[in-house]
Amino acid sequence: MAGREAGNTADDTSGAGVTPAPGHPTDEAPPPVPHQAGAPDDKPAPGEQAGEAEQADAPHPHTCTCPVCPRGTRAAHREAQAAFRARRDALAAGEGLPAAVSYSAGASRQWISDELTQAAREVGARARAEAEGWYVLLWRRTVYVVWGTVAALFLGQVATAFTAGWTAARTAGLLAALLGGGLLTGAAHLHGRRGGVLAPVIGEDNRLSTSRAVAAFWVLLTAYAVLVLAGRLAFASGDGERDTLIAGLDLARGAGLVTVLAVTCAVAVVVRRVVAVRVQGQRLQKAQAPRPRAADLLTDDSGRAHFADTQYVLVSAVAVVYALVRLARRPDQLPDLPWGLALLVLVSAATYLASKYAEGSRPVIHAVVRAREAGDLDGPIRTGDDIEIRGAGFLPPSARTPDRLARMVVRIGAVHVHVPLVPVPGGFTNPSDTTLIVPVPVEVEPGKAEVQLVSAAGVETNKVTIEVGD
Repeated sequence: MAGREAGNTADDTSGAGVTPAPGHPTDEAPPPVPHQAGAPDDKPAPGEQAGEAEQADAPHPHTCTCPVCPRGTRAAHREAQAAFRARRDALAAGEGLPAAVSYSAGASRQWISDELTQAAREVGARARAEAEGWYVLLWRRTVYVVWGTVAALFLGQVATAFTAGWTAARTAGLLAALLGGGLLTGAAHLHGRRGGVLAPVIGEDNRLSTSRAVAAFWVLLTAYAVLVLAGRLAFASGDGERDTLIAGLDLARGAGLVTVLAVTCAVAVVVRRVVAVRVQGQRLQKAQAPRPRAADLLTDDSGRAHFADTQYVLVSAVAVVYALVRLARRPDQLPDLPWGLALLVLVSAATYLASKYAEGSRPVIHAVVRAREAGDLDGPIRTGDDIEIRGAGFLPPSARTPDRLARMVVRIGAVHVHVPLVPVPGGFTNPSDTTLIVPVPVEVEPGKAEVQLVSAAGVETNKVTIEVGD
């Protein structure tokens, strides 16, 4: 799996930190008051939840910073990121370290790690609040895109009608677009908290799914073509014209389109099953992304351009454009997709599916050694020493934020040791994707002990046996 190599610092560009709540001048958010909304042991009543949802959906000024406003949560998260980075860099420089722990390097490291862990958890909650507010804005924008497309179709038809004249096919196409836009708007309203129109193509990992998006394009194209034929059939006046339109739905004319539609939908279903089985079997590390992005259609989980995804989207987009042109030229039948172009789409789909079977790997420990600093004597591993775990895949994509890094745990025998966060200006030196350092606590009994890592995505590695000396 793509990731940073050993020696690189794991940064927090995707956001974790701590920030004061709006309206409070202190550096930390005020603790929740018991028996008030927001307290850990108090759940808001259903009426309060509905009220917050109505406030979030209601229009807000551009400079609004209230806690339920999408722009307010975004501003709070950005402030949290800045505050966390400042705190991390200050601790990396040795500033703000209590005198009670400064005498011991191990105690100082543990105290710094605990401080950053608490701050990262707080700002992780702010990031999730921002994502929820972003979805509120997203579903409206998807509706704007839908009706903007309908308006563009209308303007295109009007512009071309000056030379060719207005026909029943243009009326049927516009009515089909209006009906489809209305249905999509209703669906967007029902799924407003999950991205509106984009809800069906957002995967369980909170990313746009390439396979679902491609299948959705073909479904929308086919549905629009059938609606156009239905509209033309409704306005047809003669028996001959009706027979021609009904014959336009024959399988002989739409075999290529139906084949591509069936294959792309099947690929979307199979890919979802393949990913789910690999994640459940701990053969693939998946961590949720902060929110879906358009680039997800062309990239892997680490944000790098992915060949299989890119070629699948590109070939399918070209074929969809060709089918739309054919529908515009022959609105009395389903787009007759040539078998050569259909076969090209099928080869592209097979390549994409094969890449899904090939990708994925679980984190693995290669070796465990005693960490040695300059001036230390060589010797066996004893309680109180630091051990260096070497391997690969410790930091999967989208799991490199501090709140997720703080969840990494190393099992040494029966003792669970949380991996300490070691900050440097701009990121962390520990943990990294290929190495991490943890202390051997005194609770570990001398003798043989198995070492196993639980990665930032919650996947367990293999076990490596070490010998702990007296």
